Amino acid sequence: MKGSRLTALPYVLWSIAFVVIPLVLILVFAMTSPAGGFTLDNLSKIGRYANIFVKSIYLALIATVLCLLIGYPLAYIISRSREMNQQNLVLLLMLPMWMNFLLRTYGWMTLIEDTGVINNLLGRVGLGPFHMINTQGAVVLGMVYNYLPFMVLPLYSILVKIEKPVIEAAQDLGADWFHILRKVLLPLSVPGIVSGVTMVFVPSISTFIISKMLGGGSNMLIGDLIEQQFLGGNYNPHLGSAISLVLMIVMLVIMGVINSMEEDDMEGMLV
Repeated sequence: MKGSRLTALPYVLWSIAFVVIPLVLILVFAMTSPAGGFTLDNLSKIGRYANIFVKSIYLALIATVLCLLIGYPLAYIISRSREMNQQNLVLLLMLPMWMNFLLRTYGWMTLIEDTGVINNLLGRVGLGPFHMINTQGAVVLGMVYNYLPFMVLPLYSILVKIEKPVIEAAQDLGADWFHILRKVLLPLSVPGIVSGVTMVFVPSISTFIISKMLGGGSNMLIGDLIEQQFLGGNYNPHLGSAISLVLMIVMLVIMGVINSMEEDDMEGMLV
């Protein structure tokens, strides 16, 4: 027992240094004024940014739903491929993640700007140009592209464990593919869905690089607002900490609702 405690000591120290202490500092800054006194003014000012909170949640939800709609069929196809092909397909899925996040986003800027590659190709066939950059659609596109692997991998890890005889048994009982998806695959893959939704929604709601580069600054999200308080001309770490604190609470509430959906409850919803 004593040896196991010593083994866990580095993890405990790491958690205290990089999780507990930063959270305490955020709480302290959110509840104090620049002079150091206790105040709730920082929290009271957050109401003026309600539209940014709503927009961030809205776009994050759209990106999460799109990742689920794209990622579920993709994960199923990979899980039903031959074992060697599965490894290659997962490698191809992860390959873009080896590239720097900023470089991937810069790549999309080159593709979708008004004089970019896509508009040049469309112009050759008499279409466009279409204004795609600096829009909410571009921000969602960047989220989906960057976070899609975080949806596919948890789903794949669950779907690959569903044995083929289970699906064949459903077919023998007269179920078509729609009922197999609804009553067999979806209920069995609920843990992967919950994990994927969590892993996509959390970074989507707090992103700031994607909205800055693909949104052009006109589509400010909560991450951009927090960054401005710490690095921008409106330097105010107390307000930035208060916004961060509220964002954490919102994320915890949403994640709590998602994680509270136990497998039996989700099966009842699907049936």
